[in-house]
Amino acid sequence: MNRREFLMSTAAALATASAYPSLGQTPEPIHGFPPTMLRNDYYIETQPIASYHPAPAAAYEMFQDMKFGIRIHWGIYAIWHRGAESWPFLSMSFEDRQRYNDLYRTWNPIGFDADTWMSIFHESGMKMFAFTTKHHEGFSMFDTKTRVKSRTNWTASGEPKMENCDLAYSIMETPFRRDIVKELCDAAHKRNIKIDLYFSHPDWYDADFRPYVSHPLQVPSSDKILSSVDLERTRSKYGDHPVTVSNPTDAEVARMIDRHRAQLVELLTNYGRIDMMCLDMWLGPRVWPEMRETVMKLRELQPNVMLRNRGIGNYGDYYTPERVVPGSKAPSDRPWFCIYPLGTDFSYEPDAEKYKGTRWIVENLVDTVAKGGGLMIGVGPSALGEFHPEAIRQMRGAGTWLQVNGEAIYGTRAREGTGWSEGDSVRLTQSKDRRFVYAISTTWPGREMLLESVRPRVGSEVTLLGSNTLLSWKFDPARGTTILLPENLQPPSNRPCDYAWSLKIKTTDAQV
Repeated sequence: MNRREFLMSTAAALATASAYPSLGQTPEPIHGFPPTMLRNDYYIETQPIASYHPAPAAAYEMFQDMKFGIRIHWGIYAIWHRGAESWPFLSMSFEDRQRYNDLYRTWNPIGFDADTWMSIFHESGMKMFAFTTKHHEGFSMFDTKTRVKSRTNWTASGEPKMENCDLAYSIMETPFRRDIVKELCDAAHKRNIKIDLYFSHPDWYDADFRPYVSHPLQVPSSDKILSSVDLERTRSKYGDHPVTVSNPTDAEVARMIDRHRAQLVELLTNYGRIDMMCLDMWLGPRVWPEMRETVMKLRELQPNVMLRNRGIGNYGDYYTPERVVPGSKAPSDRPWFCIYPLGTDFSYEPDAEKYKGTRWIVENLVDTVAKGGGLMIGVGPSALGEFHPEAIRQMRGAGTWLQVNGEAIYGTRAREGTGWSEGDSVRLTQSKDRRFVYAISTTWPGREMLLESVRPRVGSEVTLLGSNTLLSWKFDPARGTTILLPENLQPPSNRPCDYAWSLKIKTTDAQV
């Protein structure tokens, strides 16, 4: 089973959720990432070297203010759409692998328009987007000047063989010939939408990258190059019959590191301010010293960029629980975004019935924000570069909700200890100055709401966001605060929004 299949399984989702069983009871967050987020980076020093500096406090503050965004997986895998992003490549026949690698020759996604995308994101209340500059199959969605010098001929006579080549293997070698990443970054800068560029460490097209992670090419020394986790996954996937080629030479390893670094340098040099880099997977212990040099270079190029932790351990700045919402508050002082597909996978979903709905977006956004994180929903465009109309409808529905309730979401922080929730349907956030608490109920509370952990400031007003009606309240030391919702708000048509409702409660004066 490969990593993607593992994460997609129900058992994996349950296992991930169980990693957060009682985090609300953690008195002080640990410094660094949760152990579950570092298990694949066991070979990386826990404490970064003294000359390395993480992103500054202002960048962390920006990251924690955003709360809501979109994660876009798009590449040549959208043409065939056989499943989760480029992962089906590992299960294809040799003939299909060869055809897949050649799909770029005729790809012309004429429906793509960066400004239209950004308009959709803005209307949906999204403050950031993440975009796949290169997924594991190795196709670059930007104008890279690097060159692939060795690749696999999957249909060579007898058996697959490596062959020499000289190409960028990028969007600039398609009939489209437009730098997707540049157009997206330019459009985002105009809208002040934050940018997160995804980049896969491994590369299945460039044979110099063999055999890192779940690679279609293995070598006689795989057991020495791969981590024990990756070796077990590879054996589980391929059994006793992997495609085995020669060990990479020192020159090939050096060429791999140079190209890997050069592409990341391009991404942080050619597209203006980049707010985040969403690094994915890892390259293992053999080349970690070189990878560390690459990370140091990235920090030098854009000191404010927030780096996802995958493949770089505690040199990273943020992490992303995937396909599961943590059960409670995080045990870490590192910020996080939950990444979760709105459809079946992060790539394009053609079936309208498989999109989860605006209610799902709102409820998971409220839940993650109350726990101190944020939500990135995964939505991929079609081969033409267009989002499914149903996905757009659901995302815009979330934007409509945020127009009313955004004050309870954007720029807020989690309450201390277990104060992020009351029961199954009420989540609580607080303003950064702690003057206000927002109680967000995902079911209509009826004529009164009881909050055991919230005490309004004496004489203060309690309001329902989106409504001009002032709400009566009373405090009982034994029970807590009871907030009364008047008769005129009981008919659904009179309520300011659907899905969830936010009460704004002043609890104290500004704290300095």
